[in-house]
Amino acid sequence: MNRMIDLDRILLVSAVVVIVAIVAARFGSRLGLPSLLLFLALGMVLGESGFGIHFGDADLARALGFGALVVILAEGGLTTKWADIRSSTVLATVLATVGIGISVALMTLFGHYVLGLDLWIAVLLGAVTSPTDAAAVFSVLRHVPIPQRLRGVLEAESGLNDAPTVLLVGLASGVALGETTSGGVPGIVGLILLELVAGLAIGVGLGWVGVQLLRRVALPSSGLYPLAALVWAIFAYGVGAEAHTSGFAAVYACALMLGNAQLPHRAATRSFVEGIGWIAQIGLFVMLGLLAFPERVSLRAAVVGVLAGLFLTFVARPLSVFASAVWFRVPLRQQAFLSWAGLRGAVPIVLATIPLSEAVPGATFLFDVVLVFVVVFTCLQGPTLPFVARRLGLLDEQAPSDVEMEVAPLDRISADLLQVRIPQGSLLAGVEIGELRLPVNTVVTLVIRAETPFNPAPRERIRVGDELLVVTPAASRELTEERLRAVGRGGRLAGWREGRGRR
Repeated sequence: MNRMIDLDRILLVSAVVVIVAIVAARFGSRLGLPSLLLFLALGMVLGESGFGIHFGDADLARALGFGALVVILAEGGLTTKWADIRSSTVLATVLATVGIGISVALMTLFGHYVLGLDLWIAVLLGAVTSPTDAAAVFSVLRHVPIPQRLRGVLEAESGLNDAPTVLLVGLASGVALGETTSGGVPGIVGLILLELVAGLAIGVGLGWVGVQLLRRVALPSSGLYPLAALVWAIFAYGVGAEAHTSGFAAVYACALMLGNAQLPHRAATRSFVEGIGWIAQIGLFVMLGLLAFPERVSLRAAVVGVLAGLFLTFVARPLSVFASAVWFRVPLRQQAFLSWAGLRGAVPIVLATIPLSEAVPGATFLFDVVLVFVVVFTCLQGPTLPFVARRLGLLDEQAPSDVEMEVAPLDRISADLLQVRIPQGSLLAGVEIGELRLPVNTVVTLVIRAETPFNPAPRERIRVGDELLVVTPAASRELTEERLRAVGRGGRLAGWREGRGRR
């Protein structure tokens, strides 16, 4: 009976925490404060410094933190459009590998020779603070109308750079404890690259298998498709980790393939994984807040955290971006934005739990330094991104909104039903149904306007807020979606050429 009472209390407290976090996120968006920091503050309030909840298990925090990062990366991959990042993947990969290496090297030198840290604590400080945070980037950048290439670089970088840094932090923690590695620095670099490439290969392979399965297996409920996609991506992480490769690279690559395949109920999948992603972010930051002890943070830790953050933000990150992007002829103002938008959030704190759980000497001090660093510089960088983008001339507030599409298979007639929502800013508004020039045998069967459905005439003009029901042969679905998105972004004449199967 007592166990049931404890369970009841756990469920009650958990529900209250999530409700408070949701309300905090709402107020945070109005005030321009990063929601992730509000969740962290909520954890601190619940901890020993506030309501007295004790949580000091670094091993459990590390395990839960890694689990949350897996879900966040899966959400990022499933909701990222390949078309938006395709042209940016090479630059993003260089930033996530070479750029991280440069940043870690510079931070190590600064930490050891300027801040007076032990060599391996300086290495760990550089390793845990250099990667950008996927949760922060995905949640903040998608509300800032910047060029697609820049957004693609930052999103792909944040999805890829966790993998090499997790391996680097683990290896550095082992060396700090006296373990030896074969091959020295070249051996470490080679091992990281091998595990990263192998993890990506596993993710791509399992992503292809998952796409084939979800296309061919008719599940009994539409709600199972989002669950199956998310669990399959997490399965890729497990396979990658068990194969001693990068599970983080595997989960992101697998999720990216699933999210961009022609699978049923993609809009429902996106909504589901975004909700699960929010739960993971809330749980992660509240847990890290419980693990933090503000009163333990010494003046030295605070000073080191601020100085390290200043050096990383204004020296190490810009130099690593320049060294990575100069070969791609990226304009300097775009490089400046890439440098400023390298958001840090949960990832540095989660990575700091690795040496903490391994009992590396100085790991507690490192954790406090990273806590100060994350709080100060997330508050500095996150809210100022729109201002910086505007000052650099990169803000495109007139960019048209993309249409939202939900797909349901009509198995008996080998066709698909598309439910298309017309958002504010879409250039589909004002276009006549007959001007869409959809593929042959594709028909707009119904328009729902102000909750009133009607069969549209060819001269009927589409309006903001309309929902179109479009029936298309399964073989033409991809072409239909491409045409609708093209018109939504470029107007009635966008992408239209004679002789391509359009009416």
